[in-house]
Amino acid sequence: MHDIAGLMAELPQIEWITDPAMVRQKSRDFFWYSPVLKAQLNNACADVIALPRNEEEVRAVMRACFARDIPLTPRGAGTGNYGQAMPLKGGVVLDLSRLDQVLWCKPGRARIQAGAKLIDIDRHTRAAVGGELRFHPSTKRTATIGGFIAGGSSGIGSCTYGMLREAGNVLGLRVLTMEAEPRVLELRGDDIARVNHAYGTNGVITELEMPLAPAHDWVDLLWAFPTLLEAARFAEALVASDGVVKKLACVVAAPIPQRHFKALEGVIPEGMHVVLGMLAPEYIEVVAPMVTRMGGRELYRCETEQAAVPLYEHSWNHTTLQVLKTDRSYTYLQTLFPPPNHFALIEQMVAQFGDEVPMHLEFVRYGGDVVCFGLQLVKYTTEERLAEIIAIHDAAGAPIFNPHVFTLEEGGMKRVDAGQAAFKREADPKGLMNPGKMLGFEDPDWTPAKPRPHYLFGTLGEVEEILE
Repeated sequence: MHDIAGLMAELPQIEWITDPAMVRQKSRDFFWYSPVLKAQLNNACADVIALPRNEEEVRAVMRACFARDIPLTPRGAGTGNYGQAMPLKGGVVLDLSRLDQVLWCKPGRARIQAGAKLIDIDRHTRAAVGGELRFHPSTKRTATIGGFIAGGSSGIGSCTYGMLREAGNVLGLRVLTMEAEPRVLELRGDDIARVNHAYGTNGVITELEMPLAPAHDWVDLLWAFPTLLEAARFAEALVASDGVVKKLACVVAAPIPQRHFKALEGVIPEGMHVVLGMLAPEYIEVVAPMVTRMGGRELYRCETEQAAVPLYEHSWNHTTLQVLKTDRSYTYLQTLFPPPNHFALIEQMVAQFGDEVPMHLEFVRYGGDVVCFGLQLVKYTTEERLAEIIAIHDAAGAPIFNPHVFTLEEGGMKRVDAGQAAFKREADPKGLMNPGKMLGFEDPDWTPAKPRPHYLFGTLGEVEEILE
C-alpha cells in the first residue's frame, strides 16, 4: 500500500483528485484501440491525481513521492494509444495540464510549458510572430506539447520535417529528476533523445523549446484515384516535391472512407481510393496538374480552420478512431514499407489479406528520403490471428512497430535505447517513474526474440538502418 494520505497531508497546497471515477478517467488513454492492451491494462489505475500549478509544485510532489517510494506517472491530455501514461503500479498520476503557458516566442522558435495544448500554442505563435509548430498529431485539438514529445514520434508535418527525433525538431527540454532533491536539467542537442519518446519514464518534462515553421492558412484537399497504387504514387510524388508547401499526404483505401468517414459522407464515390492533403493555398494550382497527370481528381477542398472536422482528424491515428466510431471490431498496425520495394510490398500485403487488413498509408520524410508508413486497419478476430498477421508482415520485409504492447522496447524501438536506460538509472534511481514501461531499466539483459534490419528510433548515425 502506498502512503497516499501522508503524501496529501504533507502537500496541502497541491490540488488532489480523489474521486474514484475521475481518478480512473485520468489513469487511462486510448489504449483500447488495441483489444490486446484493453485486456491487459483495463484495471490500471492511480491512487490519486496531482494537479500542480507550477514547476515548484511539480518538484514538491516528486520529492515527497521519492521519500515514500510512491510511483509517479506524468500525464498530458492522455491521447496516447499504447498506455504510455497509464500507471501500471498505482501511485500518483501527475497531471501537467495546469502548466499551459507559452513563455516566450520569437521568429523561428518558442518556449512552452509542457501542459500547453497544441492548438493553443499555434494560435499564440501565429498571432505573435506568424509562426506555428512544425508538427502536430491528429489529436491537435486536445493533445499537449509535453505529451506529444514524450509519447509521440511523428504526425501532421512529417511529410516535410520527418520524425520528431530527427535533428532540429526539438531544440531544448527542461526536465526534473526523481531524486531526494529533484534536479532541474536543460537538455539540448543529442541529450534531448534521453527523454524524447521515453513515456515519462526517466524525467518530468516541464518546458520545451520548439522550432517554429512559417504559419500558413492551410487548405484541406481530398483527391480520389481509381486504384490504391495510383493514390500512393501521387502521395509519394507530393512529398517528394520539395518546392510545394504541404503538411499531410495520407492514403486511405476504399471502402474505409466511404463506410466510416461520416464527415465526408456522400463526397467519395464507391470504389475510389483517396489521398488526404494539406497545402498552403498558393500551391493548390501547382499540384492540380500533377493530380490529373497521375489519374486523380479533386473531390473536396476547405480551409482547415473552417472545417467542422479537419482532414487531419481522418489521418494518422485518427483514421483508426473514425473507423472505431462506427465498428468496434477493428484495430490497427504500424508498419514500415521500406524503399525501394515499398509498392511491391504494399501490393503483396493487399493481395494476401484483402479486406481483413485495409490499407492506410502515411508518406513522410525520414533521413532525407520519402518513406511510407502503414497504419493499416485490421478486422480483429483473435490475438493469435493478429500475431500471425504481424509475423507475416515482418517476414515479408515490412516490419511492424507493434501498437499492441505497452513497453518502449517491444513497440517502436525493438531494442534497448542504452542512452535512455542509462539516464533513467541516473535520474530515477528507485525506478518510480512510470514503472513497467522501460525494459532496458527493469531487465538490462532484455533482447528481442530476433534481431531485425530496421529500427524506428536510434541515434542519427543509425538513421540509415531504416532505409537499407
